[in-house]
Amino acid sequence: MMKKFLIVFFIFAFIGIFTPAKAERTVGHPGKISGLSVGAAALSLIIWPGLGQVILDNPYDKNCTHALLGLTVVFRLWSAYDAFVDRKGGVWHNRI
Repeated sequence: MMKKFLIVFFIFAFIGIFTPAKAERTVGHPGKISGLSVGAAALSLIIWPGLGQVILDNPYDKNCTHALLGLTVVFRLWSAYDAFVDRKGGVWHNRI
């Protein structure tokens, strides 16, 4: 059973090499720290990452990414910072 799973996994991984990557450029724009962004950061840090992004009206895909990656403790800190500065967009200083 495990052998079949690994074979299928490697076939899909090999096929994925040849699919075109998403190549559009994303730019992050830091916003201003406000009472709303401080509350959003607290929600992202204490309750669950992604909630702060929802409060700040970020796009759906960003909210879901933060919520799913919130399983790691390190990402909780990043999500709180991201909500604190009310950052719009997908990258931080064109690095992340």
